[in-house]
Amino acid sequence: MWNETGHGGNWGSGGWVVMVIMMAVFVLAVAWVVTTMVRHGGTHGSATLPPAAPRESSAQSVLDERFARGEIDDDEYRRRRALLTEGR
Repeated sequence: MWNETGHGGNWGSGGWVVMVIMMAVFVLAVAWVVTTMVRHGGTHGSATLPPAAPRESSAQSVLDERFARGEIDDDEYRRRRALLTEGR
């Protein structure tokens, strides 16, 4: 309802204090949401992508890795590689 001064509502003389407190609470809530979004990269835990599944290695790549790590010598590497390529 409109009062005699042309303004609606009746907040009384302390109404501005309530409005200042409400505005401060609103600003703090917005700041908290923004801070939380920045800290967590803007994603929720369930929204992140799952870790990529390890690629299935072929026999040739396993053999190459073992040779590179020094687990097998040159002769063993060549012999096993020949066996793998013959089976194709």
